[in-house]
Amino acid sequence: MMKQELQVTLSLANNSDNCKYITPKIIEAISEGVMITDVNSRIVDVNPAFEFVTGYKKEEVIGKKPDVLQSGVHGKDFYQRMWNDIRDKGEWQGEIWNRRKTGDVYPEWLKIMEVHSHDGSVLGYCGVFSDLSDEKMVESELKKRAMTDSLTGVSNRFAYNERMDVLLNSSRKHNYQHAVLFLDLDRFKQVNDTLGHSVGDQLLVEVTKRIQTLLKNKDILARYGGDEFVITFTDIHHPREAIHLGEKIIHLLEEPFNIDNQNLYISSSIGISIYPHDGTDTEILLNKADKAMYFAKENGKNQFAFYFDELHTDAKRSLLLDAELRKAIEQKSFDLFYQPKIDLKKHQVIGVEALVRWNNEKLGNVSPAEFIPYAEETGLIIPISECIIERACLDAQILAHEGFKKVPIAINISSIHFHQQGFIHSLEQILEKNNLPARQFELELTERTIMNNERETIRKLVKLKQMGFKLSIDDFGTGYSSLSYLVQFPLDYLKIDRSFIQHICSLNDKQAVVDAIIQMAHRLHMKVIAEGVEQSDQVKLLDEMDCDMIQGYYYSKPLPLDQLMEFLEFWELELEGK
Repeated sequence: MMKQELQVTLSLANNSDNCKYITPKIIEAISEGVMITDVNSRIVDVNPAFEFVTGYKKEEVIGKKPDVLQSGVHGKDFYQRMWNDIRDKGEWQGEIWNRRKTGDVYPEWLKIMEVHSHDGSVLGYCGVFSDLSDEKMVESELKKRAMTDSLTGVSNRFAYNERMDVLLNSSRKHNYQHAVLFLDLDRFKQVNDTLGHSVGDQLLVEVTKRIQTLLKNKDILARYGGDEFVITFTDIHHPREAIHLGEKIIHLLEEPFNIDNQNLYISSSIGISIYPHDGTDTEILLNKADKAMYFAKENGKNQFAFYFDELHTDAKRSLLLDAELRKAIEQKSFDLFYQPKIDLKKHQVIGVEALVRWNNEKLGNVSPAEFIPYAEETGLIIPISECIIERACLDAQILAHEGFKKVPIAINISSIHFHQQGFIHSLEQILEKNNLPARQFELELTERTIMNNERETIRKLVKLKQMGFKLSIDDFGTGYSSLSYLVQFPLDYLKIDRSFIQHICSLNDKQAVVDAIIQMAHRLHMKVIAEGVEQSDQVKLLDEMDCDMIQGYYYSKPLPLDQLMEFLEFWELELEGK
């Protein structure tokens, strides 16, 4: 309502006895609160909306000053500036916090105007206000949502950065130390890919709850994105306190998570940077903690590492690795080496396993132990797997042309690739393109790949069997090993992990496990392949245990295709000589 309109609708008398405001119907009807005072700031009238918002009845405030509503939020300077504006400009408007009769403090938008007589003298004041509580609640909720991770309820990346900036600004004048811990869940993608994003989300919530039990009120916890968390451990006296926290987190997250009536096991890799030793601003501290986390992950996972200067070199290598790996995918410049598998009873080469190798002009020979985990983390493993399968098809054609038609090639299948919706279709396309039958290949899958989401896994495995592929479980004994699942899968082979084979001649428990696996597999009509066989006494013992096939350096290291064909020729000549 404009000042001119108020002057029309309000009549004011000059003396206090006759100082009665005639409140028109329009003022009674409007939704804004209206308060009218005399020249001495005594309340002479209010409207029904005033009563509704403040909780005061008209008779309770008539004759009193507006300070009956003061909240105590604003100081004397605020009110002094307000009255200066009213005297100088004839009005003031702005946001102000007042107090209801109940004691609740609330925000309102208030406009105060002088009311003049015909000769221009001030007769009193009229205040018109609207309650901003609802708007403030919405604003607060929006701000909370903008600053909070919607899944876990802790700070998000934006809020963490803001809180850190405030913390570091207040720490510069004091000798405070803070530790920044950058945490990443190891193999979390496998949980998402095998069990679904719903289970993955539940896991993140439970991880958050466990971490929160270790923190003080002033510490900062944020979900930084995906399966990454950042923790600021404030006001530490020595870096060893960060060590203790890192150890506690690692041990706490090692305990199984029961989600949807199944136990999930994960681990975590943590990188640590220290303020002010490693940096004095948020971005530098985060960057260094992130580098340290990747160092911990690349050196075995399930551990923590402090940042040190040499990690800068590793960061450059990671950038180069990513760029060169993408080029290698585009140019299909991966090589395959093949390790023979020997039938112990028939003493024949019954197949080979394809093992990827990558020689890069800038990086040199890059170990699969370096680029395969990186590819899995970034999702590049899918196009790499397709390159490997295509290369295996080309080599299979060469082997067939040279007379080695009965040497099936075993290919390792990534869990991420296997659980892609278009996995089987991509296999069909590659085989069709190269005019090769599926029976020419064996697909090796890890326990972790097939022991989750068994219904979908069974469907895929049955389809692959119908196509003609042989199927095997790689590294058996190192994963989830569940007989109730195992009997449902149409598998041909179990491959016993080399960690069991290495000590079967010296450790009775390893020998007992290997023997039990062989007997179990035979009962389930599967054959057993022992990998990592290097010694004659291992071969002899495995033969006595009735193991079907062996693979390892005892017979041959992995060979490039031309050397493999020489090996096969020599093997056949040796058999003929016998």
